[in-house]
Amino acid sequence: MPRLEEIRGPEDLRALSPAAARALAPQIRRLLVDTCTANGGHLGPNLGVVELSIALHRVFDSPRDRILWDTGHQAYVHKILTGRTAALATLRRTDGLSGYPSRAESEHDVIENSHASTSLSWADGLARANALLGRDDRAVVAVLGDGALTGGMAWEALNNIAAAPERPVVMVLNDNGRSYAPTAGAVAGHLAELRAGDAPQTLFESLGLRYVGPVDGHDIEAVEAALREAVALRRPVVVHCVTEKGRGHLPAEQDDTDRFHAVRAASARTPGGAPSWTSVFGGELAELAADRPDVVAVTAAMLDPTGLGDFARRHPERVIDVGIAEQHAVTAAAGLALGGMHPVVALYSTFLNRAFDQLLMDVALHRAPVTFVLDRAGVTGDDGPSHNGMWDLSLLNLVPGLRLAAPRDAATLRRALREAVACDDGPTALRFPKGSSGADIPAVEVHAGLDVLRRGGRPDILLVSVGAMAATCLDVAGLLAERGVGVTVVDPRWIKPVPPGLTGLATDHLLVATVEDSGRVGGAGASVAQALSEAGSDLPVHVFGIPQRFLEHGSRADLLEAGGLTPRRLAHALLEALPSGWRARRGAAASLAVG
Repeated sequence: MPRLEEIRGPEDLRALSPAAARALAPQIRRLLVDTCTANGGHLGPNLGVVELSIALHRVFDSPRDRILWDTGHQAYVHKILTGRTAALATLRRTDGLSGYPSRAESEHDVIENSHASTSLSWADGLARANALLGRDDRAVVAVLGDGALTGGMAWEALNNIAAAPERPVVMVLNDNGRSYAPTAGAVAGHLAELRAGDAPQTLFESLGLRYVGPVDGHDIEAVEAALREAVALRRPVVVHCVTEKGRGHLPAEQDDTDRFHAVRAASARTPGGAPSWTSVFGGELAELAADRPDVVAVTAAMLDPTGLGDFARRHPERVIDVGIAEQHAVTAAAGLALGGMHPVVALYSTFLNRAFDQLLMDVALHRAPVTFVLDRAGVTGDDGPSHNGMWDLSLLNLVPGLRLAAPRDAATLRRALREAVACDDGPTALRFPKGSSGADIPAVEVHAGLDVLRRGGRPDILLVSVGAMAATCLDVAGLLAERGVGVTVVDPRWIKPVPPGLTGLATDHLLVATVEDSGRVGGAGASVAQALSEAGSDLPVHVFGIPQRFLEHGSRADLLEAGGLTPRRLAHALLEALPSGWRARRGAAASLAVG
């Protein structure tokens, strides 16, 4: 029997006998469990696609045949089978393997697909390109989870693919009945009928597509036969593979809460301590809803990951899971608001990107009282470039009439949520990062609507802290105080619109600096600079934030360090930014060397 480390690429896999190929499956599962336990990662989805991935690489000749993964978090086995077994030990670590397909890693990773429901559109485009260029010697294969079929983009693509029976596309439907939680909507019910053999005709056949299945997705030879049948048809085909999420790992198989969908690294599992931002939000919303029967929670297939589990248990009739369909979630929320409810739409920050038009034209244009709660805002770390929530401030600052809060701790999150839900004349949004909410940071005073976190004696620098960067800004102020620099640290809490009191307070200082864990272009700092300019101020404004580029995966600490957002690097930059005559005027002898 072969050893997994002997598989250096798909050609080695195709040379194996069926029995030898089957022998790889338990080895792969052991490696997945060991790696995800140590590093964190999407364990459940990958345990479920072991045999399916083996069959795909035995039938198709990657990378000539294009295999597209939707979503990419189910591609760990694909990485193993394409020569990255040894490197899997570095999964999701800084400078290691990405948790999603990465074109920088391998020619077998065709698209860096980590947002769901997009693979069929990619496949349609690739199939059209093959037809236009006369390339009839290669296949286009899209592997999508059943949860991806809850996204509207998948159906837009199916509408086009089905209209061209002469263009072959193999659509492998990995049906495990779940995205995070059980898959939502009528399509899930139809797939259940297909699994049970109760449907007289498939929805896919009604569209003019061929259908092969259902196939046991854990039977390598059965999947291979179905894939070869699909290729031979030379037209668009859906191959329906039924799999079990978490297959082969008893704790995952017996768990129905999806704790094993994505597991945390062993080093990150620390008992006790401050609650997570997510749990603080979820607990407060459930409490708030007990007093507000008009509050409705909306999720896009991520009930527990966005903290809505407690809400669902206490108010089950007022929680709505629309599936992986952020655009629908936002416009449906506008409809709920029109009908007299106050919807709270809970999303990861990065997924709001997909529904910006709906937020702008359906919610804001109609001044609908909808509250958006954006988890995983800023630097999220090991999930990689698609999941760092660094775009929300830039996008939300474009939206007329929207009010935006960035709480600095658990106490201000609870307060901001209640203030947001109290707004009945337009949309509101809250953003917070991944992880622990940390210790509460009390204000030493409130000045013109701003929370003042520190007064630094002489007013040299006004340091505007945005959200979770408060502790960092206080550390910066402490370092600068040691060098004779007076720093006032303020937290606006509500950063859109810019509080009027901020411009008045700024006039007492030599310069203004803003610190945010968001993109520098169009973010909170840019808004502060614009507000000061419009108020007639010529004070220099220094904006510190995430560099405007896609950030690779790594720890939050590593990425903040790379972006210059650590106390010592910020303090050094601010010392250099002080006016040239500062020492003479202040009589100070501060050194520019910090640390």
